[in-house]
Amino acid sequence: MNNLYRAIRKTFKYKGSIVLAMCCALGIGLLWGGNITIILPFIDLTFKGGNLHDWVDRQIEEQEKHKSELKKQIVLLEKNVPNDPKLIERNKKKIAQIQKQLFGFRGIETKIKLLKFASPYVNEWTPTDPFLTILLLIGFVLFGSTLKGALTIFHSILVSRISGLSITELRNDLYRKVLTHDPNEYSKSGIADAMSRLTGDVGSLSNGLGILYGKMIREPIKMIICLFGAAFISWQLLILTFIFVPLAAYLITWVAKSIKRTVRKSLEQGVQVFARLEESLRSIRIVRSFAAERFEFAKFRRTNMTSYRLGMKVAKYGSLTNPLTEVMGMLMISCAILAGAHIILHTPNSLFGLPTPAEPLTVQGLILFFALLAGAADPARKLSDIFQQFQAATAAADRVFGLMDRTPKVRDVDFPKRLKKYENQIEIEHVTFEYEPGRPVLKDVSLTLRFGETVAIVGPSGCGKSTLLSLIPRFADPTQGEIRIDGISLREIKMRDLYHITGMVSQEPILFNDTVYENIRYGTFDATEAEIIDAAKKANAHHFILNELQNGYETNVGPGGSLLSGGQRQRIVMARAILRNPGIFLLDEATSQIDMQSEKMIHDALKDFIGNRTTVIVTHRIGALALADRIVVMRDGVVEQIGAHEELLEKSPYYAKMNSVEN
Repeated sequence: MNNLYRAIRKTFKYKGSIVLAMCCALGIGLLWGGNITIILPFIDLTFKGGNLHDWVDRQIEEQEKHKSELKKQIVLLEKNVPNDPKLIERNKKKIAQIQKQLFGFRGIETKIKLLKFASPYVNEWTPTDPFLTILLLIGFVLFGSTLKGALTIFHSILVSRISGLSITELRNDLYRKVLTHDPNEYSKSGIADAMSRLTGDVGSLSNGLGILYGKMIREPIKMIICLFGAAFISWQLLILTFIFVPLAAYLITWVAKSIKRTVRKSLEQGVQVFARLEESLRSIRIVRSFAAERFEFAKFRRTNMTSYRLGMKVAKYGSLTNPLTEVMGMLMISCAILAGAHIILHTPNSLFGLPTPAEPLTVQGLILFFALLAGAADPARKLSDIFQQFQAATAAADRVFGLMDRTPKVRDVDFPKRLKKYENQIEIEHVTFEYEPGRPVLKDVSLTLRFGETVAIVGPSGCGKSTLLSLIPRFADPTQGEIRIDGISLREIKMRDLYHITGMVSQEPILFNDTVYENIRYGTFDATEAEIIDAAKKANAHHFILNELQNGYETNVGPGGSLLSGGQRQRIVMARAILRNPGIFLLDEATSQIDMQSEKMIHDALKDFIGNRTTVIVTHRIGALALADRIVVMRDGVVEQIGAHEELLEKSPYYAKMNSVEN
């Protein structure tokens, strides 16, 4: 519930809408109770005829008569003083009870004053014809119902505004936080979990906030007003009605905990369904080429069936809520009927230890009491209908804020140092890195990269080349050791400054579903059109953009750049990095998945670009090594040799073998 309250606090920003929604809910509740209360005049007029004038006069007459009889009883009790002390005490209690009936808060004197106050207005403003009187009462009911409907519409709009704005802000905050999480985190767990929380869980939470400010405020107000009216008729009878409430509360609490626990598991399983879909559709070419459709379908069916079973478990628990509410409601009303009938038929002084009303309970009053109980039962039924949804929102809040509260391992220190420009060298000192404890990927790596130098890193797959490269822009921090830029530890440099001086081109070119122009401009949003075209020319991309793409720079590249070839995508990514003009340029197998012609174009582009910056190239292509001033050979997470091409041919058996294979 604590996480749900955190979501609720987001709504407090919209106090005006909340106040208006509360006022609407109060108006709905009053009109709901008022429409039920008008039953009493209807009953009297239907059974006894006449009009409201007569009804008010008859009520005054009956109350005056009742008042006179009670005063006579007091006189008789005061005159007939018995000798027995016990009888004297009993008479005193009777006199006190009669006086309370006469002069109490709901006493006869109060009723007479109210009726006499209303009498002239009733005589002036209401018709004398009985049929027109009933027509007037029906008109009041219809007007009240229409007004209640209008307030309900306005209330629903306000609730949608409150929940919609709050959830929009929450989703923005969550997405902002997700962007700060460690990249390696999504490499391990995939993106399905984060996407599920950002979409499905936030949607469930939005539904919960709508319920909270909608039915969970409106329906209890309607219920309270009806119960207050019932208590005004006979609070003793109402207390007896509530004899089964503790049992109902216990059962509903048990169901609530079970639903929340199962919903949480169901949400987590929903992530697995999402992950299966994402994985199979992302790899659809592999699935089809290996004729693995049945295999993938079988995996998806198993995951989907597990999700179904959890959904059925939630449905089973949810199905208990309505019958529990209905049975408990019937037990309560049955108790009220029995107790009310007993009071009317036998007029006892007490009922199960509770004193009976001082004023006799009439048949009309008892009918109104039952009508108000029925009026309270309808909101209770509606609340039970939304019970499962609210528990789902509570479980979703735990998952949403669980992601929100996740602290990235890589983050700025409290007082980071600014680094506007990189000028000297990068020092990698005794760096060890582990993705999993006890399984180091890098082992005590030391290396110095001088400004303006191009260094190539080669080695077999899994030796730690790409991992070492990813530590320079601080996608992760070393488990041991230190990396410094111009003598400042990466951990102390403001991360945005580090990103501004670093440019990276990875093995898989990442493009966004936007135009070529916007993809080159990405990350350098203040660049001019001339600068963007110049960067494309330097990346040998300008020619194909103008001559091979239908709309030139305004051509949409499709999701992930799917409408372009691999070489075209890589050259656009290169243009993006060149436009950024970074002091540190990192290439991670940037030409490993493209054809020789595209590779040559990229190498030609790099020759003119890498001269005035530190460039680190992770590669297994011999062609890229021609660009390097030094070559680093890595094996099993350690640096085996460092040197020039000719030097390494003599010193490194692995390098010599790699060179001979390429040739």
